[in-house]
Amino acid sequence: MQTILGANGQIAVELARELRREYTEDLRLVSRNPRKVNESDSLVKADLLDAEQTAAAVNDSDVVYFTAGLPANTELWEAQFPTMLRNALDMTRAAGAKFVYFDNTYMYPQDDRVQTEETPFAPKGRKGKVRASMASMVLEEMARGDIPVLIARAPEFYGPGRTQSFTNSLVIDPLKSGRKPRVPVRDDRLRTLIWTPDASRALALLGNTPDAYGQTWHLPVAEERPDYRHFAIMASQAFGQEPGHTVVPGWVLNAAGLFSPQVRELRELLPRYEHHNRFDSTKFTSRFPEFAVTPYREGLAIIRRETDIKRAR
Repeated sequence: MQTILGANGQIAVELARELRREYTEDLRLVSRNPRKVNESDSLVKADLLDAEQTAAAVNDSDVVYFTAGLPANTELWEAQFPTMLRNALDMTRAAGAKFVYFDNTYMYPQDDRVQTEETPFAPKGRKGKVRASMASMVLEEMARGDIPVLIARAPEFYGPGRTQSFTNSLVIDPLKSGRKPRVPVRDDRLRTLIWTPDASRALALLGNTPDAYGQTWHLPVAEERPDYRHFAIMASQAFGQEPGHTVVPGWVLNAAGLFSPQVRELRELLPRYEHHNRFDSTKFTSRFPEFAVTPYREGLAIIRRETDIKRAR
C-alpha cells in the first residue's frame, strides 16, 4: 500500500497517476475530501491535524507521501503545517513505513547563488521560516534512522490542470484568455521552473527506489534556463499570439498587497524575482540518467492543447 497525504493538489493527482501506471494498484488517497484519480484508488477522509485520524490514514502503508498544501495564509501555515507534518511523521514511524516529503525552496536564500541540495537555509519571511522548520523536522527524522525518509525538493511550478504558481497565474493564465502575459519584477533574470508532471513522476521514482532514502533530492528540471522574457515569448508562441509582455514592478505588487490578501501573502517571495534563479538537479539526473525531462516548449504546447480541448467542450 502506498499512501498520499494531501491528495487533491496537482502534484498529488499526477503522483497518483504515475504510481498506478508504473508501481502499484494498491493506492490510498487521503485528504479531508479525497477524490479518486484512478478507478482502483482507495479513499480515506482524514484531518492531518488529528493524530488518530492520521494514524488510521497511514496504517498498513509501505510508503507515505506528504504532499499536503494549505492556502497562502501565513497564520494558517504557522498554526497548522508543523502539526500536520509532525503527525504524519509520528504515525508513519508507528506504522513502520517509508516517508517521502515533497518540499519547496521557500527556505533558500533569495539571491543569485546556484541552489543545490547543500544550499543552507536562510528564510526571509514567515512562510519561509515555516518551511525551514518543517524541512529541519524531516531531516531530524532522517537522522533518527527509525524509518527510511527522503526529501524531494522542487523550484517554482509551471504546468497543466490546476497548477498554482506565479508563472501560471501571471504568464500562462492571461494567454488562455487571449491577453498578454505579465512578468513579476524583472524579465532579464534566469528562471528555473519545474513541469508539475515531471515533479510527480520523479517523486514516484524516488519513493520506489530503496537507495534514494536517507537523502535530500532536487527534482529534475530542464537544462535550459530561460529568462522570463524568453519564457514569455515561448508561451506566447505556444498559444499562437504575437510575443509581448508587461513587466509588473515589485513596487506595484507590493502596493497591490494593500488591497489583495492573496498578493499580500506572496510579497515575501518578490525578492527572488530580482535575482537569477538557478536550481541544480545534477544529483538526480546523474542517478537516474534515463529520466526524460520535459522541455519548456513541449510543456507549453501541452497546456495549449489542454486549453483548446476545454474550450471545445
